[in-house]
Amino acid sequence: MTQGRRSIHGQWSSRWAFVMAAAGSAIGLGNIWRFPYLTGENGGAAFVLVYLAAVAVVGLPVMMAEVMLGRRGRQSPINTMRALAAEEGHSPLWQYLGWMGMLAGFLILSFYAIVGGWTVAYVVRTAGGVFNGMAPKATGDVFDGLVGDPERLLAWFTVFMLMTTAVVSRGVRGGLEQANKVMMPALFLILVVLVGYAMGNGKFTDALAYLFTPDFSRLTAASVLAAMGQAFFSLSLGMGAIMAYGSYLSEHASIPRTTLQVAGMDTLVALLAGVAIFPLVFAYGFEPQQGPGLVFKVLPAAFGQMPGGRLVGTLFFVLLTFAAWTSSISLLEPIVAWLVENRGHSRIRAAALAGTLAWALGLGPLLSLNAWSGYTLFGKNLFDLVEYVTANVMLPLGGLLIAIFAGWWLSRTASVEELGLGDGLAYRTWRVLIRYVTPVAVLIVLLNVTGLL
Repeated sequence: MTQGRRSIHGQWSSRWAFVMAAAGSAIGLGNIWRFPYLTGENGGAAFVLVYLAAVAVVGLPVMMAEVMLGRRGRQSPINTMRALAAEEGHSPLWQYLGWMGMLAGFLILSFYAIVGGWTVAYVVRTAGGVFNGMAPKATGDVFDGLVGDPERLLAWFTVFMLMTTAVVSRGVRGGLEQANKVMMPALFLILVVLVGYAMGNGKFTDALAYLFTPDFSRLTAASVLAAMGQAFFSLSLGMGAIMAYGSYLSEHASIPRTTLQVAGMDTLVALLAGVAIFPLVFAYGFEPQQGPGLVFKVLPAAFGQMPGGRLVGTLFFVLLTFAAWTSSISLLEPIVAWLVENRGHSRIRAAALAGTLAWALGLGPLLSLNAWSGYTLFGKNLFDLVEYVTANVMLPLGGLLIAIFAGWWLSRTASVEELGLGDGLAYRTWRVLIRYVTPVAVLIVLLNVTGLL
């Protein structure tokens, strides 16, 4: 199936180990931080329905394609794309798809780890009772104080990068697999506990109506595009992580089945996060349209006022930390794999080098939130600019190129063989989606971002 190739980095011990790891990569701050506030900003249930459709029509076909390419190449994304292009008789320039994905993941990690540091800091603050009895303005001041202090922010950022590097340095089975085997079940357990708490202590019926009773009059073109972008961001597509994880997948595992499970778990977590958060938002008189501050400014005020809020809030930020951590290790993995393959470094040395580079790169976005806040480029500070370019340009562009290569440049024989669907209706449906529907949808997102649409 993969022409005898084997990854020098090892292999997942089982299909379920891959599902846990890929779900860990996909399930991150995009689900628990970004999805709820985007839902609040874009009209609730109608946005949710469009998001679910985008996952099915755009996200899932690209995820299948990315895992398929990774497993067929059995190397880091750069070397995989170089090998597959040569195998199919195409230009070696396709290796730059791997470079772009790896660069996107590396840039994302540089600011993502800063937000990961916020989550660790909030675990400590919430457990210590800092938010007990606080009003929303006061909790907002706590967040602004953390972000505005470069020394404190640097300390938490460094802690989170050390956590990430330590896991990746231990390898596929000893690090990535073991971490996800522990953190993913813990994440689901904590989320279920929080949903149970919200059912008994929040305005649960109001939240369900908000999330699942659509009012299409509130849906705008911008909302549709936001839902498509969120589906792409949430599934970790186009950044090399899923391709790298796919390279460690057994040839006996079904790619359609495993990717469907990963996408399903990712979507379930996003919906459960909304079900856990919005009952408390409504119960304590907050508005859902709070934007990115919903988690770090509004929810701590709710936790500070509710019975048992100290425990519930601590659990919530532990959940958020696990989600950020499982995603960050997948962002570091592609560059570590490339360093091992191309520079002959040991896994520990490669992880230390890549982690240090990501930490150094993150200093710019970190300082742009405080000491360098007066400097902007294209009207954005460096943190916002890197987030905007990666999430709205590099990831969709990477996904578009993956769809083009998998749908048009990879031979039909190769894709039939890897996907294991035969040549029936299921395969033909995927092929139509990856060749026509997905590229058009991603192009629309890209044209909108660039202002051409």
